[in-house]
Amino acid sequence: MSSVNLMAREVAAKIVFYGPGLSGKTTTLRKIYETVRPAHRGEMMSIATEGDRTLFFDFLPVKVERVGDCSVRLALYTVPGQVFYNATRKLVLQGADGVVFVADSQPEAMDANRESLANLEENLFEHGIRLDRFPLVMQWNKRDLEGVLPVDVLRKELNPRGVPEFETAAANGRGVLDTLKAITRLVIKDLRAKRIVPPPRPTTPGAGPQPAGLEAQLTQHLHGRQPPPPGSQQPTVTFGGGPAPALATAPVPRVAPVAVVPPPVQVSPVSATQTGPKLLGAASALASGDMFDHARAAEAAFMAGDYATCVTACTDAIRRALAFAGEGSLAQQAYLLRVDGADLLRFQGLATQQLLRVDDAAFALYVLMQVFVRLNAVGLPNGE
Repeated sequence: MSSVNLMAREVAAKIVFYGPGLSGKTTTLRKIYETVRPAHRGEMMSIATEGDRTLFFDFLPVKVERVGDCSVRLALYTVPGQVFYNATRKLVLQGADGVVFVADSQPEAMDANRESLANLEENLFEHGIRLDRFPLVMQWNKRDLEGVLPVDVLRKELNPRGVPEFETAAANGRGVLDTLKAITRLVIKDLRAKRIVPPPRPTTPGAGPQPAGLEAQLTQHLHGRQPPPPGSQQPTVTFGGGPAPALATAPVPRVAPVAVVPPPVQVSPVSATQTGPKLLGAASALASGDMFDHARAAEAAFMAGDYATCVTACTDAIRRALAFAGEGSLAQQAYLLRVDGADLLRFQGLATQQLLRVDDAAFALYVLMQVFVRLNAVGLPNGE
């Protein structure tokens, strides 16, 4: 089952390469692995016998370009082809969003192809899925060998539904990426129909052109990509040639520019006290209903001159607020919200200080407001 990270605006989809033993499933994944830039692929894991047959599964997380303003991460799996590993195949199919059926084009493999396709339909049905309503692409593999069956014969026997089909030679990579592009397109279309992919954010007037759709993005990757426009900070992922990205990081949500209070500098107690009243009420004004009492407690402690309690209250409020970004460490949550890392480190350092001053408490309130601003910018919490 696909998953959606609303904070990161990222959709994770699972695609399974299915087919009889030795049809070329693992070779296909390895060729994709070799093509994708190392910075944008996960570790490829496999367990194989002496006969080079996959016993468990291969797993390859691949990052592709954005759909609207959501990025897409693909997890690619293969299943063991042998019939006696059906329990493993069924397990790997669980939660799949799409399937590539890798058929062996050799005449002697036709019975194995039919048996594997029937097994795919049966296993999907046990998961409550009908194959005729599921994203599927047929991959006619080993087209580089002599004496292979004509595509018309393969189509008649294995593809009466008329799903997208591609002739491939996984050993040299021919047609492999076209197959991946097609199944990715079908999966995203299906996720949109199920309303799993979030709708694009409304564009800001004057924000410039928006990213192209998935099909256009992948086509660019397959045939070379132009350098990004100057000043672009959007990470780029390629399926082969093209410029390497500046950073290989998780995408950050696009938000409209917001006014953030500049970080305070080291000031004397007198000047900090004079600026204190300007901070009071600002944090609670930015806080959501769930966070309002925590913000007010921090402000009340500051007003009373109890700076240690103010910092403690801010610490509790910030941890609770960052939790809206999802699971993960405090640093990961702050990164997703684009909270300034240097400010967060400095704020965490306050917990080790025995004597806290007025400017320390003022800075804690500033960081709290920064977190609230970022939450508001991305629409969290949504109040549901």
